[in-house]
Amino acid sequence: MASLNVGSLGEYIREQRRNAQYSLRQLAEAAGVSNPYLSQIERGLRKPSAEILQQIAKALRISAETLYVQAGILEERRGEGLELRASILADPLINEQQKQALLAVYDAFLKENAASASTPMTDGAATQHTPREDR
Repeated sequence: MASLNVGSLGEYIREQRRNAQYSLRQLAEAAGVSNPYLSQIERGLRKPSAEILQQIAKALRISAETLYVQAGILEERRGEGLELRASILADPLINEQQKQALLAVYDAFLKENAASASTPMTDGAATQHTPREDR
């Protein structure tokens, strides 16, 4: 996973807040976070959790995935499991270690499938054996 770039994340959130014509206080209230905490995020002093990012995204009416990518939590991809990853990261019922374990398993499956898709199949492997009743 990419490293967290807190400074640019804060700048991005500030820009989105200004585009939405929210004051810092209004966004903090809409997102359910304290005004000082949001200020620290915007200034790059705090690293928000995926759950907090989701709350901020909802208040700004932007996708949480956008903030996850901006934060470096998710790599920017062409839709390759992005919604699944975002859902896992935002799930409040599991802890951060469990979230990372799930994402690691998912990535392993993707790599396995990509490797098997790029491996040429032999004639024997490509043939599917099904019982024939006409014999």
